[in-house]
Amino acid sequence: MPDPTRTTRLLQRVEAGDDAAADELLPLVYDELRQLAERQMGNEPAAHTLQPTALVHEAWLRMVDDLGASPGGRRQFFAFAARVMRNVLVDHARARRADKRGGKHVRRPLEQAVVLYEDSVHDLVELDEALARLAEFDEQLVRIVELRFFAGLSAREAAEVLDVPLRSLERGWATARAWLRGSMIER
Repeated sequence: MPDPTRTTRLLQRVEAGDDAAADELLPLVYDELRQLAERQMGNEPAAHTLQPTALVHEAWLRMVDDLGASPGGRRQFFAFAARVMRNVLVDHARARRADKRGGKHVRRPLEQAVVLYEDSVHDLVELDEALARLAEFDEQLVRIVELRFFAGLSAREAAEVLDVPLRSLERGWATARAWLRGSMIER
């Protein structure tokens, strides 16, 4: 595992405007980003055309210009990376759905996706739309879903990233799952 303090120092240099620090950062965090991508790809259907390496590269291209604006240290960086990877996957799913169905789509029940860890078959675009609706009410619950589901963090790790008590995070996780389940069943 890379030295977490070195990663944090590089992130601080990036935030201060040092472009060379971003070039040093990628090789240092690449393996962890790849693991994060593999976890996210594990939630995708087996026939998914995007590979973890391509997901890392596309996410890095989107992230590199915003690295200086991402707050905090190492854990916040990986939470930011998970959010960007989610966006890449959603954009990819939207493009494939439009290509596959000529711009039309058929909605499918996503109760399985709402249960999050119990079932990995889901329509990522519909989940993203539900998360956007949830963000209108509670952005913190969306962050919890991103960290637990998309980043694959444990409850304890997610609580540390969000700087909240573990019990609060667990309540938020249960609330988010219930809200998503209800929201997706209604559609």
